[in-house]
Amino acid sequence: MRVVVLLSGGVDSVTALHQSVCEHEEVVALSFDYGARHNARELPFAEYQSRLLGIPHRIARFDFMEKLFRSDLLKGGGDIPEGPYDEDNMRQTVVPFRNGIFLAIAAGFAESVGAGGLVIAAHSGDHSLYPDCRESFMLPMAEAIRSGTDPRIEVLRPFIHEKKDGIIALGAKLGVDYAQTWSCYQGKDLHCGKCGTCIERRQSFALARVEDPTRYVD
Repeated sequence: MRVVVLLSGGVDSVTALHQSVCEHEEVVALSFDYGARHNARELPFAEYQSRLLGIPHRIARFDFMEKLFRSDLLKGGGDIPEGPYDEDNMRQTVVPFRNGIFLAIAAGFAESVGAGGLVIAAHSGDHSLYPDCRESFMLPMAEAIRSGTDPRIEVLRPFIHEKKDGIIALGAKLGVDYAQTWSCYQGKDLHCGKCGTCIERRQSFALARVEDPTRYVD
């Protein structure tokens, strides 16, 4: 099957990309430049990983989320909080209905390029904070996409019951170079080491017993 992988350039989506290349006949990567303060750091890694695997990479660029939505993850928002990646601390970084919007765009793109599936790397570690990463959202969204597309496109979510350390362990077996991925919400030259996504990244490599190649400021 030909699939479109939603590719941010982060650990989870890059692992999904490598897994998809192993499991599917044809893969196309689709990234989103939507006004997040770390887009400029993520997207070059998405391009690098796609080029490494020899697959087409496309970027959907739009600015309405930055202009209309309220989130500290977006340019012009407040400071990115430091500390553990838990619900109270990181809720201000939620971008409302982000995955719903991304999946809708990806569904139209997939139908346009003749793909039969979308691959999204949402995982169980996201469930408490992001409602549009939960299976209770993914199931009806998948049905809407299947019903609303002529080839009845499937939404594939290989990590929906997996934790990040499990994803890293899988990626290590697939030979993923995690030095060529980005997580930090600060979007500066190096991973800050203090924001929730950096802390989660560090902890997940430790739990997976995989060497963390990331350069952190702290």
